[in-house]
Formats: sequence, structure tokens, C-alpha cells
Amino acid sequence: MSKEGKPMSVCLHPLGGGAAAAPERQPVCVFGTGDMGRSLGQRLLQTGHEVVYGSRRPLGCGPLPRGAQVMSYAAASQLASVVFVCVHREHYGFMETLGSQLDGKVLVDVSNNPEKNLYPEANAAYLQSLLPGCHVVKAFNTLSAWSLQNGPSDACRQVYVCGNSTEAKRAVAEVATKMGLAVLDRGSLSAAQELEDFPLQLFPEWRLPLQIAVGLAAFFFFYVVIRDVVYAYAVQGKDISFRIMVSLANKIYRGTKYKRFPDWLDRWMLCRKQLGLLALGFASLHVLYTLIIPIRYYVRFKGWDYVITQVKENQTSKFDTTVAWRSDSYLSVGILGFGLYVLLGITSLPSVSNALSWREFSYVQSKLGYLTLFLCTLHTYLYGWDRFLRPSTYKWYMPPGYVLSLAVPSAVLALKLLLLLPCVDRTVTRIRRGWERTDPEEEKTLLT
Repeated sequence: MSKEGKPMSVCLHPLGGGAAAAPERQPVCVFGTGDMGRSLGQRLLQTGHEVVYGSRRPLGCGPLPRGAQVMSYAAASQLASVVFVCVHREHYGFMETLGSQLDGKVLVDVSNNPEKNLYPEANAAYLQSLLPGCHVVKAFNTLSAWSLQNGPSDACRQVYVCGNSTEAKRAVAEVATKMGLAVLDRGSLSAAQELEDFPLQLFPEWRLPLQIAVGLAAFFFFYVVIRDVVYAYAVQGKDISFRIMVSLANKIYRGTKYKRFPDWLDRWMLCRKQLGLLALGFASLHVLYTLIIPIRYYVRFKGWDYVITQVKENQTSKFDTTVAWRSDSYLSVGILGFGLYVLLGITSLPSVSNALSWREFSYVQSKLGYLTLFLCTLHTYLYGWDRFLRPSTYKWYMPPGYVLSLAVPSAVLALKLLLLLPCVDRTVTRIRRGWERTDPEEEKTLLT
């Protein structure tokens, strides 16, 4: 798949009557000199192949990777045993005129369409119908020209392969492996439609987490608007609607084995990573909003107004050690919690998690995860301090936003403490190690 989303295809030639891996330095032909064609040629040159480009305009096809030759389609296909066809599906027809030259080769279709159900059949099936003498394999369609130019990253180094010929798929797998890619066999060519639809999906695993995050953010936003802005206007006659831009937004971001799980719980478990990353994003916004508070006009005005009032009335404020401890503790715990939150986000990256053992990954995501939750929850408790007990805090009998945000994390921490009790921990450990309440053999005997 090119950077512009252009559909592409790849053709590999089997050796010795059957599909086999292309040996090093064997000439490879690339039909098409667009982004994908140039990127594939560059990668093939880097892995030791000789590359010959086929083009309808050999003298005007633009810059190509150094070391590659360019000629007509017919001439290039005669010189090479491997042919990458990097053109749109609607231009596949020109290959019919080269049918005798392409016969017996492995056509690896890497094309993608701009939308689903654009054609009645998969592109790979269409290519097979055009060239029945070739072995069509669907692969490489999840890669982009950019990833090939810069080397496969951890997030996109997998190549899905499907086809009816085992030998043809093996040839493709060996070429992909030489390019530093991991190959996953998805079965016969009937899976081609599924592979072609895969690149068209837009973050499918993020849908539920985004719905939850947006829903909670919207709820807290309108809640604090009613509680603070509307209340101040209706009861006190004050217009503090300007606080919506920073102060109220900051309050929102502050808050936020043998039996299968129920579907709703299973979906929740599967989207925890995405929810955690979204929460990290909200926490980062909270930090940024907090940093700009001292430079806001409203805060500077209130500060100078307080100082001037004290001077005019010849008064001084007594230093409160308790408030100082509370303030420093609130900031310190928040900094530690955010630092651990960033660490959890970094370890969720594939490039980092792949370098960790299972025990290390489990330790970071579980034990440090609960420590992060504890510190962030304590940070909010320190922010509230004794205001929980003041009747004036509950405007229109509505608790502050940070009080609502403490409900779920406090419940999670309480349940975690319950699981740490020796009697509960022993039972959970036994279940994880395979223990069942009823012995299967005993249950079988009772049933008979």
C-alpha cells in the first residue's frame, strides 16, 4: 500500500518447476515506478537482489534507486524471474498480453482498494482469473511505501499471506523474511477479501475505549459547568463562564481461566490498554493546564488584588505549615504518579514490551500499575483535603467533580486489598494453577 493509498501487486517466479525462494543476486523485475515500486526496489537492492524496472515510459519514469535498470514491460519480464507489479487493479489488463511470459510464476497481490465492497470479488481472485497459469498469493498489502523506505517498524513488520499453493506461499515467505518481515499464514486464497479489508479499518480496537473516554469527559464537563458556572450565575449573580476554557477543562482531565468471561467483561478486558493510553493523554493535558494556571489573567488579577487589599488594610497572613505540607505533598505525589504513568505508557510500546520478559512486563503493568493508581488517587484526595466535609462544597447538593472521579479508583483499590488477603489470594493462586472446585473425574462418576 503506497503512501497515497494506491493499490499495488507483487509477482514472484518459482524456480525448478515449483515455487522456491529467489536466490541472492537473482534479477528481480518491478512493474511500475511509483512510490511503492521505488520503495520495493530499494528494499530489494538492500537485501542483495538485482532490480530491473518495467515501465510504459522507460525514458521518463523519474528517479529510481541507484543500481537499478529500467526498460519496457516485455523486456524487463524476459530478464527477471521475479516480477513485482505495482499498478492499480484497473490496469492489470496489460499483463494479459504478457501471459505466456508470466505463466508459472507466483503473483503476490498486494493491492488495496479505497473502500470496501468496491468490486464483486477480491483483487487477488480477479488477478487469478486474468492469469490462471500463475500462482496467486495475497500478501504485503498491510505495508506502506514509507515503512519499506525506512525499514519495517515494530508496529508494521507483519506480513499476512494467503494462497492456494503451499510452495508459492513458501517462496513469498522467504522473500519477506529476507526483507526483515514476519510472515503469518492466513490459509487459502479465499481469505484474500479479509486481508484486503484489513487496511481499511480505522483503529477498530479503539472504538469502545474512545466511546467510554468521550462519554465520561462529556459527562464531567457538563456536570462541572452546571455545578460551578450555572450555580454561580443563578445563586450569586456572577458570570464566570470564562473559566470553562481552562479551569473546568482541567477538572475534567484530573478525573479521568476455565469459564469464558461474559461478553461485556471480555470487551472491557481487551480494551484496557487503549483506555490506559487515553487516560495518560488526559493526565498529560491536566499537567499542561496546571502549568499555565499561574500566567492566566484571572489568577494574576486575584493574586495582585489580594496583595493590594492586605496592604490597604495593613494586614499580614500567617504562614500555615499544614497548608504548606498539604500543597507540597499534593504536588509531589502528583509528579510521582504522572512519572509512573508515563513509564507504563512507554512499556506498552511493542518495541519496549518485546524486550521485556513476561515476568518483567507483568511486574510493570500490574504492580507498578496499582502503585500508579494509588498515587494518582492520593493526589486527588490531597487536593480535596477537608473540603469533603464542608457543606458549601456541595452546590445544589452536587458533589465536586473530583469527588465523583474518586469513586471508581477507590473501589478498585479496595477490591485489590481484598484480593491480597491470604484466604482470597491462596484460592486465586490455586485457580490460576489449574484447580477446580469439583474434580472432573468425581463429577463424571456422579453423573454416571
